[in-house]
Amino acid sequence: MVEENKGTITFVQLVKEDLVILRIVPNDGIIPDYESGQFITLGIPVIAENYKIVRRAYSIASHPENKKYFELYIRWVRKPLPGRVTTQLFYASEADEIYWVKPVGGFTIEEKNHEGVNDDRRIVCLGGGTGLAPFVSYARHLHDTGSKREIVVLHGASYVDELGYKDLLTKLEQESLDRGRDKWNFRYRASISRPEEWFNRSWGGQTGRVENFLRSKDGEMSPLEKLVGEKVTKENTVFFICGWQGTIDGCMNFLTPKGFVTEREKRPDKSFEVKFESYG
Repeated sequence: MVEENKGTITFVQLVKEDLVILRIVPNDGIIPDYESGQFITLGIPVIAENYKIVRRAYSIASHPENKKYFELYIRWVRKPLPGRVTTQLFYASEADEIYWVKPVGGFTIEEKNHEGVNDDRRIVCLGGGTGLAPFVSYARHLHDTGSKREIVVLHGASYVDELGYKDLLTKLEQESLDRGRDKWNFRYRASISRPEEWFNRSWGGQTGRVENFLRSKDGEMSPLEKLVGEKVTKENTVFFICGWQGTIDGCMNFLTPKGFVTEREKRPDKSFEVKFESYG
């Protein structure tokens, strides 16, 4: 039987009308051990269903070393129908109670390869929308544990005000520049898919969906390869992808022809270079 716990919402940051950052503190004050990339299941009484407890899983944006709260990055999708739990969360306030279940999930960083040897290949994370959440956890975790493994976080959004965690991730990259990549090796870039719209008029960075970081033109290096300064291969890079299924498929359209294999279709020797998590 699943053990359900109670927690309290202690922080609500409305990034925009359909995008929020929440923090939840367990009522007993104890954050259980978990791994970056895992998800937490929240339960909330739904008024329209006679206060029946309805549950929904959300990726965790905070990291295991943070023993103060769980942090979540949530979008309110209202079409074709609004989610029952997510809708309640967008009407929630600080001090509201909520049910939660201990984090689980396998979308975690592989520290060893299929041969049991430490894996020091570059980690490239491609997140669409709130698919950024587990990668914020990765970055925070690797930073706080003193890892020297290279990590690149690439985020795709429709509008500039949907680049959640831009300030945090930019600060982490600046720290990498200041300290030296031999001590903390981190890069962050974003892409805007609707650059022609007035609200995005100030954007001068990468455009298109997040998978465009993988696109090569006329044999040139891709934007990702230009960023890291070398050709990206399955010998030097592993990929983590999170977002809508279209984001997963779009990324694999570039990676499959280069010999990259997903965890779900691993080779007979159990090797693979891509993990993905889809939420639709």
